[in-house]
Amino acid sequence: MTHTAEPATRQPEQPEQPAYPFRFFDLEVARATRVGPHMIRIAFTGDDLRRFANGGFDQRVKLFLPHPGQDTPVVPVDAGENWFGAWSALPPDERAVMRTYTIRESRAPEEVDIDFALHGDTGPASRWAQAARPGDRVTVLGPAVADNAGVDFRPPAGTDWVLIAADETGLPAAEGILAGLPAGLPAFAWLSVPHQDDMRHLTTKADATVRWFVRHAADPLPGAVAAAELPAEGRAYAWIAGESGMVRAVRRNLVAVRGIDRKSIVFTGYWRRGATDDDLVAEALAGGDPHRAEDD
Repeated sequence: MTHTAEPATRQPEQPEQPAYPFRFFDLEVARATRVGPHMIRIAFTGDDLRRFANGGFDQRVKLFLPHPGQDTPVVPVDAGENWFGAWSALPPDERAVMRTYTIRESRAPEEVDIDFALHGDTGPASRWAQAARPGDRVTVLGPAVADNAGVDFRPPAGTDWVLIAADETGLPAAEGILAGLPAGLPAFAWLSVPHQDDMRHLTTKADATVRWFVRHAADPLPGAVAAAELPAEGRAYAWIAGESGMVRAVRRNLVAVRGIDRKSIVFTGYWRRGATDDDLVAEALAGGDPHRAEDD
């Protein structure tokens, strides 16, 4: 078979796409701002953040922090896709402290915000955030392409209404989600925080109902969602994040009682009552996913 040659045309140059959708970014603290009694917002800056491809409203990243006495975190950046095995093989008191966080906002030129929920001096990330000063160095494993596995909030076309349930650890992502929802979309947000001064004004174009709860001994979100009047019709999409027990309870109500399709519910346990950050890291080292609440 012969083919007639087509006139040569110049195709627009396409940006180089990395084979691995994440890359390491060397960043430093630009400033730290209290946004509530239990929250610090830290702005990070770095020359190569122009290559940071924020993929969504709840973009997760791995944040690596130095131990006391270290100027920079020890991270095997040269290991590429095999970084986790190389990192876990390092002595615990040498390898960087690794935690998972959500990008609150990314801005030009070359700046990203991460909100740190504070729990006193109970964890190394909380201690680091409270002492952070401009120039302090960190490493971030972040997105090199926008369509990446670090984004969970992906409502399909035809979604009629959205439900958001989160405690303070999920608040940065919930705030970003609400800010990005289209005008007029019905949205229902239930948010719990440790103190009333942790509440904040949330900007959204959606037709949103936002309810705040101050958490004491137990999280009130499961009961509040169970008692809520939600649309009986239409295609729902739910996003739940925070303490694992709360996440499971809210999801169970949505599926078993309200009949919402499991596939329309995204849920993530950012922490677990009774478990330390180091416990969760140990689970990750053992091959588990401590940030994914159990699927009932």
